[in-house]
Amino acid sequence: MLGDRRFFAPAYRSRTIRLGVLVGLVALGLTAGPTVARPDGAAGRDVVDGSYIVTLERGNDPERDAPGLAREHGGRANHIYKHALQGFSFEGSAQAAERLARHPKVRTVVPDQRVEASAQSIPTGIRRIGGTSSSTASGDGAGSVNADIAILDTGIDAAHPDLNVVGGVNCSSGSSYADGNGHGTHVAGTAAAKDNSDGVVGVAPGARLWAVRVLDNSGNGSWASVICGIDWVTANAATIEVANMSLGGSGSESHCADGGLREAICRSVVDAGVPYAVAAGNSGVNATSYVPATFPEVMTVSALADFNGAPGGGASPTCRSDQDDTLADFSNYGADVDLIAPGVCINSTWMGGGYSTISGTSMATPHVAGATALYRADHGRVSPDAVKTALQSVGTDAWTGDRDTTKERLLNVGSTVTPPPPPPPPPPTGIQLTAQGYKIKGRQQVDLTWSGATTSSVAVYRNGSPLWATTANDGSATDPIGIKGGGTWTYQICETDSTPACSNTATVVF
Repeated sequence: MLGDRRFFAPAYRSRTIRLGVLVGLVALGLTAGPTVARPDGAAGRDVVDGSYIVTLERGNDPERDAPGLAREHGGRANHIYKHALQGFSFEGSAQAAERLARHPKVRTVVPDQRVEASAQSIPTGIRRIGGTSSSTASGDGAGSVNADIAILDTGIDAAHPDLNVVGGVNCSSGSSYADGNGHGTHVAGTAAAKDNSDGVVGVAPGARLWAVRVLDNSGNGSWASVICGIDWVTANAATIEVANMSLGGSGSESHCADGGLREAICRSVVDAGVPYAVAAGNSGVNATSYVPATFPEVMTVSALADFNGAPGGGASPTCRSDQDDTLADFSNYGADVDLIAPGVCINSTWMGGGYSTISGTSMATPHVAGATALYRADHGRVSPDAVKTALQSVGTDAWTGDRDTTKERLLNVGSTVTPPPPPPPPPPTGIQLTAQGYKIKGRQQVDLTWSGATTSSVAVYRNGSPLWATTANDGSATDPIGIKGGGTWTYQICETDSTPACSNTATVVF
């Protein structure tokens, strides 16, 4: 099944490596030199021949300059990037790319690289993360979560009756964002299938879904198409609560000015404020060698094998032979992983209006995307870092079988969907009075403090009678009662103009 496919593609290195030269890993810092960045030889199989990502120097207009630059150098401009990057994707020969890299308007030229999909009952994954309370928490009991989720994938079946697809964009083959594979529709259902009488329910039921098609019908794509999708999300950052990327390929962390995928992610997350949930990958290795999983800006998600929706282990396997309540045997892991969520034998929506059960870190990731949508719907548009911290802080460690010492927290929506406590009441308006009683050698005294009076003097009343008809409005006074024993004294402060405003009453009991 698609969710079990291995995770291939980019291994971008410094732009100082000349095209066609096979070298080892190099430093990630930017250095001068108008050359085309080249992956190392081991990852060369993942490079898309004849396709490049071009970023322009500051002050140039991609929409205006890209077509002419591409034609001038014997190629064609495809995707135009204006938000996550300032540039375009270029189709042409390696020699044309080298010439283009030397143009004064061009900052970087990076070879394009392949990526792949990482592949009404309540699914076990929804039960395991406490998602059965999501509909109630959404506010209307019907699962209409007020949030927008972008699914960067193979598209979504917009006609599926269990999904609230409101729009999208096509950055891949074809002319529509319709799903020709099934993977994107499956991911969308886990994130946001409606809470109705049919099919399944998602983590953020009924949330608005945006189909950002970046992979073709075989589940394949490249940096050019993925960056096109990120660019669209960045342009619509005011609308999108979270972006889901159940895809990726081989590569390294790079840096936020690499002219490629990391730079696009940095601008979308850090600058535009869109949280991204991404798959850790399905190779059973450390996620540090996979992108975008290794990028610190995103929320990277590994996959848990869970067959009954409950902690404790011991449940019999269903569609796979993994051990219940452990890290899935295919899942990547490591310090770059931020959360773990169910990703084995996940039942969700499928293209053609149907349903299917598949596995992969692709299936774990939309659990986190849905949780992010819930959190932002309840707490407002908090920063991506704040969302990540919040989800980690309420996660649990109720799982076993970790392969390293950095055990990630298991997503726990049951603790995140609860609306925050109401804010404290606003400070009172008008004149505010406090009274503090005490005794000196057994004799009573009361200190009065007040604020908010606007006249130069005030009147002080004790037990309804004037104590002082006028005294300076300096915010404090002392009533030297001077008697011993008990008693009850009630005070009030009033302004001394023709329409006096008065304070609250403050009572002291001895």
